[in-house]
Amino acid sequence: MFSPGRLVLARRRRGLTQAELARRAGVTARRIGDYERGRLEPDRAALGSLAEQLRFPLNFFAAPEPDEIASGAPSFRARKKTTAIKRDAATSSAVFAVEFNRWLESRFDLPEAAVPIIDRVDPEIAAEMVQASWGIELKPTTNMVHLLESRGVRLFAVSPEDAEVDAFSLWHRGRPFIFLNTLTSGERGRFDVAHELGHLVLHSGAAELPSQEAEDEANAFASAFLMPRTSVLTHMPREPLTSQIIEGRAIWRVSAMALTHRLRDLGLLTGDHYRSACVELSQQGFRGAESGGIPRENSQLLTKVLRALRGQRISLADVADELCLPLEDLTNLMLGLSITAVPGTGAGRGFDARRTARRPRLTPITPS
Repeated sequence: MFSPGRLVLARRRRGLTQAELARRAGVTARRIGDYERGRLEPDRAALGSLAEQLRFPLNFFAAPEPDEIASGAPSFRARKKTTAIKRDAATSSAVFAVEFNRWLESRFDLPEAAVPIIDRVDPEIAAEMVQASWGIELKPTTNMVHLLESRGVRLFAVSPEDAEVDAFSLWHRGRPFIFLNTLTSGERGRFDVAHELGHLVLHSGAAELPSQEAEDEANAFASAFLMPRTSVLTHMPREPLTSQIIEGRAIWRVSAMALTHRLRDLGLLTGDHYRSACVELSQQGFRGAESGGIPRENSQLLTKVLRALRGQRISLADVADELCLPLEDLTNLMLGLSITAVPGTGAGRGFDARRTARRPRLTPITPS
């Protein structure tokens, strides 16, 4: 059995065109096109060559046709600056995340999705509505990753080679997914999570690619969610000094520049004071990675999953074999979110479904 869609998926994951794959595999581009359209089925030698060039196990190409994620579904930022090949590579990795999540849900009781969809509402109001529906007080959120995992959002990492696509999110069959660039700062990571939550809440029904207006709305949502109006008005004075902004960022665990923009939006910084604050912060090195910044937030859910599997002597390599995926691609989904390399876990035992017959309930603790 040969799955044409699997060949397309593997090629796109490796960032190759049909012509590039054909050149590496020693066949014509037309032949690759025939394989991908199901007009021809590669013989064992040809399939072996394709698998070797794409760095995928042979049984990957015999698995059922993969889930399809529409090209317009992911909320990629700077879409015009990112090539279609890079977007396809990241989307292909998202397909692996969907398959891995299905595997997890068949073996563990994971939190159900509880992300409200709110259309045509001001982002500030939408953020307050989400917080109200989740029973969250209008105060700083301790850990955004843990919070969203407890509400059924599945969070995975963007592979290092796809870092230029930045973070993105999508809905797939009623399940919200967020993919994070885990190479950024802790403050940026928190804002990315809140930004993608904004897309999930505000733009889930959008059939078209996200516009700049949608990006602006997601930024406004993230700012309001991380720095609630009443909390900022309580803690920050009008026209604060730059030193007060730097000190205040620790309250909401955001960057100094993000807090500065929020102060402007709330009318606490106006005109020349806002511009002067931006210039001073930039001169002091607060426009990029900030000194004294916070560590990145890790996944509580993935950590619990890996610990449970380790207790059953099932390694990540066993899981990759079960899913017919390269271990590298599966590991990259958790890179920077959880410790994935644990010595002596399941090595050499192979996967045994009986070891996961029980379905432990993994419930992330909701941060205060």
